[in-house]
Amino acid sequence: MRLVANGRVDLHAPVRRYAPELGLADERSAETVTVLQLLDHTSVLDWRFGAETGEGDEALASYVARLDEAQLIGSPGARFSYSQTAYNLAGRIVEKVTGQPFDRAVDVLLFAPLGRADTVYSLDATLTRPFTAPHHRDEDGTLSALAPWTEDRANSAGGGAVSSMSDLLRWARFHLRLGLSDDGARVMSLQELRRTQQPTVELRATSLGDAIGIGWLLRDTDGVRVVEHGGSARGQFADLRLVPERDFAIAVASHEGPDGGLALNQAVVRWALEHCLGVIDRDPEPLPYNPARAREIAGDYENEMMTITVDTDRSELTIACAIEPELRAASAAEMPADLPAAGLGLLPGDGDEFIVTAGGLQGQRGYFSRDRTDAITGVDLGGRLFTRITPTAR
Repeated sequence: MRLVANGRVDLHAPVRRYAPELGLADERSAETVTVLQLLDHTSVLDWRFGAETGEGDEALASYVARLDEAQLIGSPGARFSYSQTAYNLAGRIVEKVTGQPFDRAVDVLLFAPLGRADTVYSLDATLTRPFTAPHHRDEDGTLSALAPWTEDRANSAGGGAVSSMSDLLRWARFHLRLGLSDDGARVMSLQELRRTQQPTVELRATSLGDAIGIGWLLRDTDGVRVVEHGGSARGQFADLRLVPERDFAIAVASHEGPDGGLALNQAVVRWALEHCLGVIDRDPEPLPYNPARAREIAGDYENEMMTITVDTDRSELTIACAIEPELRAASAAEMPADLPAAGLGLLPGDGDEFIVTAGGLQGQRGYFSRDRTDAITGVDLGGRLFTRITPTAR
C-alpha cells in the first residue's frame, strides 16, 4: 500500500503488469487476477502451495515460477478464500517494483521508518534476540518443542514474520494514529491507510470476521467496529485487535498447540474487551442435534494442506482435521499433530452454518456450501475452502 500511495502499484491492475512471468493452471486466471484480489483473498489461489526453493534471494522468484502447479478453487473474484499463496505472489510484486528481496524491501518501506527493531524474517535474525520456541502438547499432556519453526524464505510475505509484543503494539499505534510513526512522521498516506480498514468483501459465517479490508479483517462486536488479524505457525499463535473508535489495541501470543494457544488467546482478548471497554464477545448457541442434517453433511473434505472429516455417532456431530500424509512425508520439518474429532454444532438460520464446540478449534465458525442441485459440495472453515471428497454413509 505504500507503493500504491506513491503511484508505483495500481490495485486494480492485473498482476502480470508487475510479474509478467506469472503462470497459473488456468491461463485466463493468470491474465485477469488483480493486485487487489491477492490482498483481499479473492484470487482463488488455494490456501498454501508447497515448493522448496531455498533460502537465497531468488527463493520467492523460484516459488512464483512454479505457481502453474498450484491449485485454483474457482475464477478470480468469484469468492473469498484465505490464501497465503496469494500474499506470497503479492510479495513478488514488491520485489519486482522495488528491485529488492521482499524482506529487505519491507524493512526499508516500513520497519525502519516505524522503528520496529524486533520484527524479522530469518531464523538467523531471530536467534540473535530473546525468543520463545513453539510447543506441542501430546495426548498424555507432555509438552515438547517443535523445530524448525520459521517459514522458509519464499513464504515470508504469506506468513513468515517473527515479532515481539512491543513491535506489534507499535504497529497497532501506527494504524490507530492513521499512518504516523511514534515520532510523528507520516509513513503512510491518510487516504491509503484508511482504505486498508474499509470492507472490500463481505464474509459469511467465519471466525475471521464480517468482512475483509486490505490485509485487515473487520467485524462488529457488541456494536463497536473491530479491526484485527491473527497468525499461526507450528505451535505459535498470535492475535492483534484494534478498536479505532476507542483508541484501543491488544496483542496476545502463545506457544502451545494444538489446543491451548488458540483458546488462551481468545480468552485473553475477550477478557480485555469486556473489562477495558465493556464490549462482550460471545459464541452463538448451536441448535439441537438433527440426525437427518448430520447424515447429509457427514463426509471427508480436503484442500492442498488438510483433510477435514465430519462424522456422527447418531447423537452428536464431530469434526477432525488431518494434515495430508504426503505433506508429512515430504516435510523436513516437524509438523503439528492432527486434531482429533471434537464437537460441532449447526447454527440457527439455513442450517448450513456451524461452530466447533470443543477441541483445538473450539469457537471456530464455518459453513457448508451447495451446488445448484442443493447437494453439499464443500465446507469453509477459518475462511478456507475444503472440497467434498466422499459422503459418509450412515
